[in-house]
Amino acid sequence: MAHQFTVREIAQQAGVSDATVDRVLHGRPGVRPSTAGQVRRAMQELEAQRHQLELTGRRFLIDVVTDAPARFNNAVRAALEHELPLLRPAVFRARFHQHERWTAGECVVELDRIASLGSHGVILKAPDAPEMAAAVDRLLARGVPVVTLATDVPVSRRLAYVGIDNRSAGATAAYLISQWLGSRPGGVAVTVSNDSFRGEEEREMGFRAAMRRLDPDRPVSYLGGSDGLDDSARTIMAAALAADPALAGVYSIGGGNRGLLAAFEEAGREPAVFVGHDLNPDNVALLRAGRINALLHHDLHQDLNRCCRILMCHHGALPEVPATEESKIDVVTPHNIPAGL
Repeated sequence: MAHQFTVREIAQQAGVSDATVDRVLHGRPGVRPSTAGQVRRAMQELEAQRHQLELTGRRFLIDVVTDAPARFNNAVRAALEHELPLLRPAVFRARFHQHERWTAGECVVELDRIASLGSHGVILKAPDAPEMAAAVDRLLARGVPVVTLATDVPVSRRLAYVGIDNRSAGATAAYLISQWLGSRPGGVAVTVSNDSFRGEEEREMGFRAAMRRLDPDRPVSYLGGSDGLDDSARTIMAAALAADPALAGVYSIGGGNRGLLAAFEEAGREPAVFVGHDLNPDNVALLRAGRINALLHHDLHQDLNRCCRILMCHHGALPEVPATEESKIDVVTPHNIPAGL
């Protein structure tokens, strides 16, 4: 297995022993297939960050732990790997622990494992659950600081939350939808991926509060539990359309937008207005096709750069980071899609 990294570097990236890496590299028995896969993924991560590792400067090893659909996990990885070289002269290496449909317990096991391995910090997107807050506190007790990304675990001892003001995002969606619908009858469905994500809960609360002011007579229905996946979202929306044929609008907080729109198509209709989040490839294609009216977007590159700088500040490698500021929310329509997407 060709490589240009030391056994120690690979072992640290994979979170396994030097002996295990040596057995995998030389094709010797005694290693579980899942562990061998872990070693191979670690080598791929090191290769992706190779130019960063060639730099000299203070070194940081961080862990990225995200419970999200693959499209978001991939966007986080790509954005962070783009930002790492821009943090010079500091040298960052990242380990990624990214899953769909992770239970809170499985995520906690991974956080405890990171605490035992050691790390300069964790960037975390996970449900707001008591066991998650306890795991974050255990990390800090072991000297591993945590920054939450996109959705918060506010009762924990995390250093900071980095992301948008989710209530403001929900209120912005309510404004757009109420303006688009005008006097047209019909309710609005709000879809979320998981009831435990604080960010999604705050978006829904902001949306409902603004709709009560802007369009108080319009029904708002809650559709939860899609995990942000297309198949689940399609099933949930199909049931909602069968129960309410007059449904006129959708505010998609948790994603799965291809599935949501497929349910409308199967019912022989289109929503009068559809507002979602994030400029991932699926959403951009739907926006260009006119099936999504607007996307609320924030720059993950800036968010992840800020996460790293907060961790650097904690370790004394930077002066005090300015007070936390929420990420800027952009309203993207088919007419102002950023170049290069």
